[in-house]
Order: sequence, then C-alpha cells, then structure tokens
Amino acid sequence: MLDLSRLRALHAVSVHGSVAAAAAALGYTPSAISQQITKLERETRTTLLERRGRGVALTEEARHLADTAQQLLAIVERAETTLEERRGQPSGLLTVAAFASAARGLLPGVLADLARRHPALDVRLTEVDPHLSVDLVARGVTDLAVAHDWDIAPLPAPEGVEQAVIGDDPCDLVVPAGHPFTARRVVRRTDLGGQRWVCQPPGRVCHDWLVRTMRTAGFEPDIAHVAEENHTIVALVAAGLGIAVVPRLGTGALPPGAVAVPLEPGPVRRLYALWRTGAARRPAITEAVATLQEHWSRAAPLPGDLPSVPGVRATPRQ
Repeated sequence: MLDLSRLRALHAVSVHGSVAAAAAALGYTPSAISQQITKLERETRTTLLERRGRGVALTEEARHLADTAQQLLAIVERAETTLEERRGQPSGLLTVAAFASAARGLLPGVLADLARRHPALDVRLTEVDPHLSVDLVARGVTDLAVAHDWDIAPLPAPEGVEQAVIGDDPCDLVVPAGHPFTARRVVRRTDLGGQRWVCQPPGRVCHDWLVRTMRTAGFEPDIAHVAEENHTIVALVAAGLGIAVVPRLGTGALPPGAVAVPLEPGPVRRLYALWRTGAARRPAITEAVATLQEHWSRAAPLPGDLPSVPGVRATPRQ
C-alpha cells in the first residue's frame, strides 16, 4: 500500500518544482524529502525523479502519481474537515501563505491570537507571492492564503477556491520630510510632474500604475531608484532620494525622514483570504478568517499606519 506521507512529498515537489522548495513548504529538510521520494521509488519500483541540469524533473510516471496523490489528499482533507466540524473546535494543522507585507504587518498578531485562544490549532505560516499562493490553495498545498489584487491586476480565480474580503489597503504618497507636499492636506495626480521617484521594478503593479497615471497626466515619470521591497523604498525616500506611492500595509510605521501624504485619487489594493471549497466548513478556516478580519478592523486608517476596513461575508470566486 502506498504511503500517504511519501505521496505528499512527491505532490509537493510536483507543485513547487524542486526538492528544496517542497521541503520549505512542508517544513522538512531537503534530505528528508529526498528520502521520502527514494522510499516511494522502491515502494513503486518506479523512477520518479530524473536529474536535469542542476535540478530534478518528474518522470511521466511521477506526474501521474502526483495527480493521484492530489486526489487522495483531497479525500483526506474532507475527512479531516468532517471530524473537526463534529468536534466544533479549531484543531490540527493549518498552513497559511501570505504575501510579504501581510506576513509582517498583519499575521503576527493574528497567529498569536489564534495560538492563545485555540491551543489545539497548529498554524504554520509561509511567506509567498500573492499570485502563487492562490495556486497553492487550489492544488491543496496550502490550507489558507492571504493575497491581494488591484483593479488593474485582478487575482486569478481557480475553480474550487472561495474567498472572503479582509479589507481595502489604500496607497499613500510617501515623501521626504520637508518636501513641499507635506504642507498640503492632499496631493492630486496632476501635481506629480517633475518629481524623482522610487519605485518597484517594471511588471509590478505599483510601477505599472505610476507609469500609466503619469502618462495620462501628461508626464513621463523620472524613476531614479528601483527596489523590490516596500521597506527599502521607504528608506530611500526617508534619505531624500525621491518620492513613492506605497500601500499603507507596506509602509507600517514610517521612519524619521519620511512623511505620508494622502493622494487623490490613489490606487487601492484589496486583501482576501482564500481557501478550498472542500474545507469551507472547517472550524480552523472560519476562525482564522474571522480573526484576520477582526485584526484588520482594529487598525486606524491613517497615512503611514495599517488601514481599517470591516470584513465581508465569504463568497465563491467566480
């Protein structure tokens, strides 16, 4: 009989693309994952992984077995959901994936609250790009994801995944202390010409929004510095090297030398919790989503701080 834990390891390699990435997702060492795959190969008398360059690739037989593993894991999840629902208390393992600024600015308080109120619940967090995390939920690798989208870049909507809105995260214009914009109650898009910008790389939503907005207003943005992380962007602004548009959850508490000014109209990203339809009745999911919404609603919607938007009832992704 095939061992479920070994099938889970193979499925993780299939989803994440490498032994190392699968190990990180499951909380094991790469050596442990390799051992599980080796045992599964002996168990099935089949070669499952092939060397390809510096990495590995799944064989045809391995891909078939990984698809079967996904179906078996879905059956196990339904059984676990039924048992937890009957107990009526959040319990067991709950894996959560969240994008960087949510993992830093929102999840620590949520996880601590869940651990305090539900000691039988074991929540494990992984920091993941929001668009990747939706796919991980759909594939059954992650139980719950905290992701976001924008009006110009909606989230993918895989079948079998449900969502609940956590809240809207508005963006502010962050400028150096002493900048003329700090004397204004609000800055309009038409005021932004002639500025030096600190921005994320091309292809990221903030970069694309900035280029579109400036060109619509008749300006070509002078992007002086490019950085991946919002905290790096804010640090460059605080050093007087330019201005930036940053989501409030991404800025957190601003460092000395940086000031947030409301931008109207400014971009807004929406935060979601997402989970598989088959796990919708699981108390751990419903409690985690409610706690996310509760913690979000406590924060004051001030520039440079976390925003405040009440949660919305869950609806299926269409």
